[in-house]
Amino acid sequence: MKKLVTGLLMALLVTTGLMAAAADQDVRVWQQDNSDGKITPKTIEAAFKKAGFTIAANNDMNFPFKRDFKKTHMAVYNLAVVFRKDTALALAEKYPDIGLFTPLSMSIYTRKGEKTINVSTLRPEVMATMMKIPSDNPEMVKLGKKIEEALKDAMPKGKFIDLGYKSKKPTVDVITRIAMDQKGDDWEDAKDDFETEFEGKLAPNGFVMAGFTDLNYDFDEHDKEWYLFYDVYSICKISVIYEISKLHPEAGAFAPCSAYKYQKKGEKTIHMAFPNVHKWIASLNITDKKSIDVLLDAQKKFENMLEELKAGK
Repeated sequence: MKKLVTGLLMALLVTTGLMAAAADQDVRVWQQDNSDGKITPKTIEAAFKKAGFTIAANNDMNFPFKRDFKKTHMAVYNLAVVFRKDTALALAEKYPDIGLFTPLSMSIYTRKGEKTINVSTLRPEVMATMMKIPSDNPEMVKLGKKIEEALKDAMPKGKFIDLGYKSKKPTVDVITRIAMDQKGDDWEDAKDDFETEFEGKLAPNGFVMAGFTDLNYDFDEHDKEWYLFYDVYSICKISVIYEISKLHPEAGAFAPCSAYKYQKKGEKTIHMAFPNVHKWIASLNITDKKSIDVLLDAQKKFENMLEELKAGK
């Protein structure tokens, strides 16, 4: 009888799509049949808005893929960037790394020749660990539930699927950080100068800014005066996501990458950080040399940019 009950419960979980993604996979993918084509990146975006998320970007990547490489490998491939203002408000004072995944990224994709649509996201507990937040923090648990709520609303017959590999444990730090002294006495001038210099280095190094989120605007709106500024850049290198998505379209859970910069009140230090490609390689179990090479090249270029900024070059 116990085996029968267990079997029925497992069948119910699979049928209703409530079975959680495998614990040994950092990224989870929600999938549903879409033979009639009614589910689109726009309908998925609408479901996330309904669940209380702000949409910072939802970009059709097939357009730049066709432009730059003359071909695509997905029938649908969008990279979306979303966040919940209440999550940021609840956590930003105690956990300044909140900007690593505020906003968080996800890919929406359909492989050529297939009729399913997929949405990839990073598991909430993985995001929490990287942001130095306890995985059982109520706000992070709530965020995870809201993500699932949106997915189930957008794709009610969907379920989490097995990706066929296990995430590895990174052997190096997966967060790249840099701290810079404020130049001059006026923090606003220092911020403006930093932004001009940083944004001016993106295109020459092959990066694009897919989105920009001013978290401090919402903090100020709620009279939370923790930071002089807190901005998050959604950074993407099209050649990287094009290459990686051939084998790992779920890589959109990391791209665009959120790179934050903030300065706390009473301090004269600008902090910047982003989740680096070593986490991509470990989480997605990437083994092919071509993918690893483009990722490490992008990592080196971005690190060089930050070191130049710090040195005033």
